[in-house]
Amino acid sequence: MAPARCLSRQATGLSRHLLRAPSRPLSTSAVLRAATSPSSENPSAESPKKKLKPLTQEQRDFLSSALRVNQAGELAATLIYSSQTPVITRKHPHLRPLMGHMYDQEAAHLTTFNDLIHKHRVRPTALYPLWSVLASGLGWSTAVMGREAAMACTEAVETEIGSHYNEQIRSILEMIAQWEAQGYDVSGEIKQLVDTLRRIRDEELEHLDHAVENDAKKAEPHWLLTNVIRAGCRGAIWVSERV
Repeated sequence: MAPARCLSRQATGLSRHLLRAPSRPLSTSAVLRAATSPSSENPSAESPKKKLKPLTQEQRDFLSSALRVNQAGELAATLIYSSQTPVITRKHPHLRPLMGHMYDQEAAHLTTFNDLIHKHRVRPTALYPLWSVLASGLGWSTAVMGREAAMACTEAVETEIGSHYNEQIRSILEMIAQWEAQGYDVSGEIKQLVDTLRRIRDEELEHLDHAVENDAKKAEPHWLLTNVIRAGCRGAIWVSERV
């Protein structure tokens, strides 16, 4: 388990590096590449290859926004867990494996979106440093409030994140259905993105289940704590999609 101090330095360095990334929108060629039909001795015997439809500007903007907000969200998740873990496991050492498991999954999610951000040259959110501070503060403060409050934090965050990933997946599947209805093929990269989002969503919802199993509902006052955190998540998502 990486100490919170090391994680904070790592996140700060990462934010400086990412904010220097070229500010160019997700390119059509990077996501949808034109399909070429191989030569054949008897081309008439083969059905013609379907073409890939170039992304519209609206679709490019949507995908860029999705990658940007997902990267910011996964950074926040790693910082929440790294801030909670030392406090929680000091009083409840039996939770160390669970906290480590959830942190490791979030760190893997962050690596995935870091790679996609660099690959497609998407501009990270300009509020990366602010989200880093707020996420660390949220993790530490809920841990100080107790195990139940820390788990309620996870419950609230993962509820919003799971819903957000579902919306992204639904939007991309609608794009795919439209292309197929028009007779176009679908890029392997788009299909892989859907699979990646589904896998990460399922792991986030697994964290929600772990939180509920570990007395998230017993946090006092549960309704106030979770609703405030959920509202904060929705606000952060809205801003990160645009800034």
